[in-house]
Amino acid sequence: MRNRDERTEDVGVNTVGVEPLSIGETGDSRKVVVDRPFVLQLWEDRTRGEQWVASYDTKGLALLGDEFLRIASNNAVDNGQRIFEFKAVQPGVYHIVFEKRMGWKFTSEDRRLFTIEAQPVTTGD
Repeated sequence: MRNRDERTEDVGVNTVGVEPLSIGETGDSRKVVVDRPFVLQLWEDRTRGEQWVASYDTKGLALLGDEFLRIASNNAVDNGQRIFEFKAVQPGVYHIVFEKRMGWKFTSEDRRLFTIEAQPVTTGD
C-alpha cells in the first residue's frame, strides 16, 4: 500500500467520515454525500502498459474526472497515480470495480473493489 498518507482535501469535496476520501489502492468502503465529489487514486505503471478501467452503476454514480499524475524521475519509467473523481447522483450503496488491464491480455492483471454508500444531502451541510 504505497502513498496512502498522501491525501489532499479540497473545499467542497466530500468529507463525510474520519478520513479524506482519497482512497488508496487496496479497496475500501466509504460514506459520501450525494452531489459532492470524491476521489479514488490508484498507482499505474504505463511503462508496462497498465491501465485501470472502472465499472460502476451509471444511474447512481457519475464520473467527473479521470487524470494521470506522472511521478517525476530521472529514468524512462512512466508511472504515477491515476486519479478518478466521482459523485453520487442519488442515495444508495454502489460498487466501483477497477480492473488493471494490459493492452495485450484478455484478462485483468488486478482488481480493486470500492463500496460507496451515498447519503442524501441534509440541511446544514
